[in-house]
Amino acid sequence: MTVSRTAYMALGSNLGERDRYLSEALHLLQNHPQIEVIRVSSIYETDPVGYEDQPAFLNMTAAVRTTLGPEELLQLMLQTEQLLGRVRNVRWGPRTIDLDLLWMEQLHWKSDSLLLPHPRMGERLFVLVPLSEIVLQSETELYEFVKECLGTLEGKEGIRLWNRLESTSEFVPSASFED
Repeated sequence: MTVSRTAYMALGSNLGERDRYLSEALHLLQNHPQIEVIRVSSIYETDPVGYEDQPAFLNMTAAVRTTLGPEELLQLMLQTEQLLGRVRNVRWGPRTIDLDLLWMEQLHWKSDSLLLPHPRMGERLFVLVPLSEIVLQSETELYEFVKECLGTLEGKEGIRLWNRLESTSEFVPSASFED
């Protein structure tokens, strides 16, 4: 029997038509036979972190239901980044799309390529603020983690609401991405 789990991911873009890259990434994930996008957050414009000499990001989070294991899901996310023109020249540098696997229901995972829960998600408002919109209270471990981290981080500077979405279908379009 294949186990279906809820996974949470962060999405970010700061090059080109940022909202279209976010949208297309969700569309590509949704079109995979083993993934269903079930919830998406609002989109936030955020100041860059780490390498600061670059344009502002659009950031959001998504919850997906999947039968893929964590390594398989990570590989699909990396392939999605490549399809959307992601180039890794500068650590934390500009990018068309960035997909980070944050958490996967009932899993703690450690391998050379993946650590779950994501080790830095509790330090990043650009992850925590949108994540707080979509985590269900019934997902106790993650819900409590997000609530606690948001209570300890100072201020909300550097993060601004960019677009509030009414539903998942509003941001997972059927049209294909074209440059």
